[in-house]
Amino acid sequence: VSNHTNTWYFTNNNADHFAFDANEQFLPIYEFAGKDNRPITHLDEFADHFLAKCTLDQMISRYMILIASEQKLLMMRPYQIYAVKNIIDCVEQNAGNGYIWHTTGSGKTLTSFKASTLLKTNHNIRKCIFVVDRKDLDRQTREEFNRFQENCVEENTDTATLVQRLLSEDYADKVIVTTIQKLGLALSENNRYNRKDKLKESLSFKQRLSHLREKRMVFIFDECHRSQFGENHQAIKDFFPNSQLFGFTGTPIFENNATAKKINGATLRLQTTEDLFQKQLHSYTITDAIDDQNVLRFHVDYYRPEGVSDSEPGQKLSKQVIVQTILDKHSTATGDRRFNALLATASINDAIEYFKVFKELQAKRQSDDPEFQPLRIAVIFSPPAEGNKDIQQIQEDLPQEQEDNLSNPERKKAALKSIIDEYNTQYSTNFDINNFDLYYQDIQQRIKDQQFSSRDFHPKKKIDITIVVDMLLTGFDAKYLNTLYVDKTLKYHGLIQAFSRTNRILNATKPYGHIIDFRQQLHSVDEAIALFSGRQLDQAREIWLVEEAPVVIDQYKQAVDGLNRFIRSHGLKAKPDQVNKLRGDTARAQFINHFKEIQRLGTQLDQYTDLTDKQKEQIKQALCKEDRRAYQGVYLETARRLGNQWDKLRKDMESFNSDVEQLDFELVLFASALIDYDYIMKLISDFSNQDPKKMKINREELIELIQSDSKFLDEREDITEYIQFLKEGGRLDEAQIREDYSQFKAKKQGEQIDNLAKIYGLTSKSLLDFVDTILHRKIFDGEMLTELMEPLGLAWRERSQQELTLMADLIPLLKKRANGQIISGLSAYEQVGV
Repeated sequence: VSNHTNTWYFTNNNADHFAFDANEQFLPIYEFAGKDNRPITHLDEFADHFLAKCTLDQMISRYMILIASEQKLLMMRPYQIYAVKNIIDCVEQNAGNGYIWHTTGSGKTLTSFKASTLLKTNHNIRKCIFVVDRKDLDRQTREEFNRFQENCVEENTDTATLVQRLLSEDYADKVIVTTIQKLGLALSENNRYNRKDKLKESLSFKQRLSHLREKRMVFIFDECHRSQFGENHQAIKDFFPNSQLFGFTGTPIFENNATAKKINGATLRLQTTEDLFQKQLHSYTITDAIDDQNVLRFHVDYYRPEGVSDSEPGQKLSKQVIVQTILDKHSTATGDRRFNALLATASINDAIEYFKVFKELQAKRQSDDPEFQPLRIAVIFSPPAEGNKDIQQIQEDLPQEQEDNLSNPERKKAALKSIIDEYNTQYSTNFDINNFDLYYQDIQQRIKDQQFSSRDFHPKKKIDITIVVDMLLTGFDAKYLNTLYVDKTLKYHGLIQAFSRTNRILNATKPYGHIIDFRQQLHSVDEAIALFSGRQLDQAREIWLVEEAPVVIDQYKQAVDGLNRFIRSHGLKAKPDQVNKLRGDTARAQFINHFKEIQRLGTQLDQYTDLTDKQKEQIKQALCKEDRRAYQGVYLETARRLGNQWDKLRKDMESFNSDVEQLDFELVLFASALIDYDYIMKLISDFSNQDPKKMKINREELIELIQSDSKFLDEREDITEYIQFLKEGGRLDEAQIREDYSQFKAKKQGEQIDNLAKIYGLTSKSLLDFVDTILHRKIFDGEMLTELMEPLGLAWRERSQQELTLMADLIPLLKKRANGQIISGLSAYEQVGV
């Protein structure tokens, strides 16, 4: 698709993959680019590169993935294609080793999967082994590989299973996913398994693998900046001299950030990624990814206590001060707890102490303010290994935790047991230190489950802040994690890896990754940006970091002034209640675009934690909270009306309004995690119980609150009507409100069914049974529709038309009552209707 100047491409998926989604709003469309990541957007240049026969043939035959379970096509991005192509070429030419520098969050798993599967067809290669450095990444990678292609890799439960697959001649075992620890055990003469085999006078793992020495093997290492500076790398090279080694990293090791050393003659020197892998095959830095909007920029708040004019870099604050600050800032930083956060601490002892301080200070806040909602805190750090190989695998890349567990391990073990016990009590789980890996998995899943609404996943099951030392600061992705609190020294690749936990793309409610640094590490941030950006520092800072608050406030003021001038130009007062008086779709579409910019900037400012009182007043003076909320309601309603109109007009090409046609319906949305369904039910109950003479919230304010939140787009009409119908002083408690509202909705839906039944000459019971069956099974059955219409005795053509018309009226009702759940088979009638 192109306007000649700008060109995009996308896969021909089902309409569902392009549907408007209030929770995750973006379209899967891509720009093409050259090997240097320079966008190729002009149609003529795009056609010369992309539509050349050989390029187009390879794009379709080699660089697309069909996810069968989701009936979905994935198209690789240009930088992924170049990386795969360079690896394949390097193997086919037997041209040594190499590494791929692709930033965290750029889809390295998909790239490595495609490289592995293409190498699988190379008859000169005995095995392609994808190596990760942690057990949890082994599981995560296998799941992703098997999502891309079902059952393409099996689990290696232990080293013996890995050896068995290495020896296997089965084509299904040609691609193997394993941890570097299992691979190291298989190649080591000194591990206890090989010693045991020798005692039994049977062949050791290493001896059983010996006939593979001269075979061509390809090893692809994930996150090679972590795993490849120990003995295992050399052991693999020594055992498989004809192997080729390829590394993926988001943060390569350069001389500036190198710590591992090797002896070269009599000289000790730092070891870099290039030393190990010979050459860089392709790069796609975080600067490129931010430019392409594949990852978010960062907002770094270098926290300085009030009244302190200057703080030294690395200066420690008391844990009480830091926890008080987090409690004050967390709702702002996370968009009213829509997102969650990590707290990175300097040691296991610090993590334990922080957990205690949170409990103490939150208990005090609750006693002082009964309305205070305490944050749900989890803690994760590895226990003393004590010979447990699973823990040893986990700790391979946890240097601080390994070191900490050498000192007073019993105390740390007891503390972790107590923490897990409290976790079990809070979340009704049953973990203990002996199944630590399951506890670790559960914490990761709860962080990811932040995505679900409170109705689908109760807030008490979620985690607000996870206290960590080393764990989760690398290799962990969660789109609803947006904030990192830092109370530890971070440098170079460790800093970039930790920051990058927060910058996964979601939608307009997540404008950036948020870092609150309690150690004043401005210089370290600049050093890391300079090293990993590939640009000059000033230019890189502009790309990596969001604008300072004064700049955004000025932009916000200009956007508000623009909206005010626009409304006044139509002879109206610049007030929310005047927007409905705008005449014509052109004016309404222009209002959408004006307010969308206000909301985008406002969302960014809403999550700034370093605003001064003066700056907050400037924002308020530009547009007060009440007016902004009222505008939000009008904005959502206007966009919905125009969107419905757009759907109806698509059948009649001559009736298009160009302004509506070109309106970007990827709206900037806003939804507070605190203002959920339960909260609204409580507010309605409070409204019902309050004394009319001492009202805290009136009917209009309650309706405005609901209409301004995109979470209630599908139900706002019903809730609004119910509030209008509700009597003041009805004295209904929350349970009665819920029951009363359910009855109100059931009566309204019954009336809708009765009206439709009369229009189409059906009985109310038959139509209601038809609807209830669909909603119960979540499956639309065309034969049931035929049976429903059969009593009408219509001819085939007339009946088919009547079915389509009925479904056009029923689909909105069905989707509304399904509460966002998919009804299988319904999309066929939606597409026919369009």
